[in-house]
Amino acid sequence: MSETENPPIDAAESGVRQPVVLQVLPALVTGGVERGTVEVAQALGEAGWKAVVASSGGPMVRELIRAGAVHVEMPLASKNPLVMRANVKRLEKVIREHGVDIVHARSRAPAWSAHAAANRTGAHFITTFHGTYNLGGFGFKHWYNSVMVKGERVIAISEFIAEHARRIYGLAAERIRVIHRGVDLTKFDPNRVSQERIIQLANRWRLPDGYPVIMLPGRLTRWKGQRVLIEALALLGRHDVRCLLVGSDQGRSGYRQELVDLIKRRDLTHVVHIVDECNDMPAAYMLTDVVVSASTDPEAFGRVVVEAQAMGRPVIATDHGGPRESILAGRTGWLANPDDPRSLADAIARFLDLSAEERQRVADLGQAFVRANFTKEAMCAKTLAVYREILSGAPVVAQQDWLIDPEQA
Repeated sequence: MSETENPPIDAAESGVRQPVVLQVLPALVTGGVERGTVEVAQALGEAGWKAVVASSGGPMVRELIRAGAVHVEMPLASKNPLVMRANVKRLEKVIREHGVDIVHARSRAPAWSAHAAANRTGAHFITTFHGTYNLGGFGFKHWYNSVMVKGERVIAISEFIAEHARRIYGLAAERIRVIHRGVDLTKFDPNRVSQERIIQLANRWRLPDGYPVIMLPGRLTRWKGQRVLIEALALLGRHDVRCLLVGSDQGRSGYRQELVDLIKRRDLTHVVHIVDECNDMPAAYMLTDVVVSASTDPEAFGRVVVEAQAMGRPVIATDHGGPRESILAGRTGWLANPDDPRSLADAIARFLDLSAEERQRVADLGQAFVRANFTKEAMCAKTLAVYREILSGAPVVAQQDWLIDPEQA
């Protein structure tokens, strides 16, 4: 176990002991869970609290340290029962050494170790329920997943996930706190993306001028719905558009080849282009006229849907899961039936028929909707409010997180 930290703030200067929060997750490589962990750690530091994070490490550790947090490295990505058991003692040591008040687990394997360590030390234990998780067979996966509802409070990243936790795991409504994931508006802001960045990306992707651009961001995996979009474009029958499938195959070369073959069979070689992972998504959104999320399985939240609206781009998403909450249907985007190319083609056609004035209204409302509900600052503030609630010993009561409709506010 190794530990890295910035010099701690001297709590004695204020005469009040800093509350200490330990976040636990498998690794700090990339992704929404990791990004949220770093953002909450930064918010804790800004609030005068002490942030500690335990993981197996990764590139994002540097960001964590810059945020003023402590990072403790241990093999928390392992699902080996012996390693998980050893992690209980490792986490117990961290909790005692840093005087941790709250242990916040964000993934199942580390949550089992964190739950045991919190019980041994008397620290408060909460979780964030990030997905529906595979239930598998014979009841084992149900039991394995159930650690995510053992928190004194369980943060759900959408109402969809909250309902899933209630229905599948019997989680009492009063212990759930819905906190939607947030977008960093200092990054996802059209006014902060230079023309140079947009032109550079357009040249790299060899995008011709004058064509409406449809983009589906997401790794190349079957449930993300790339095949559904390709079939929808074939039904649309228009060759005066361009479609970008933006994402790495992460070793799924067979599925990538399936997509290439399907594009050829549908005579869409000049329409649909598969590009690799993009390291400048704000510029990619600015290149795009409409963003599609065609997931065949429900998204727990759907970050792409919110990022696109923050950039003033209309969205078309599948009518299930988190996007039902993060789109004002018919106003900031459209919902298509799951795994239904015809429904998706109809939604794309509706967008292509919009006038310039109608597109601008969609863009303005989408940005206002995100600013009112899905910012990084709101996500962090609500998370710290849960921490304060736990430490105050307040009664456990059901709460409702109402989304704000900018046109009705």
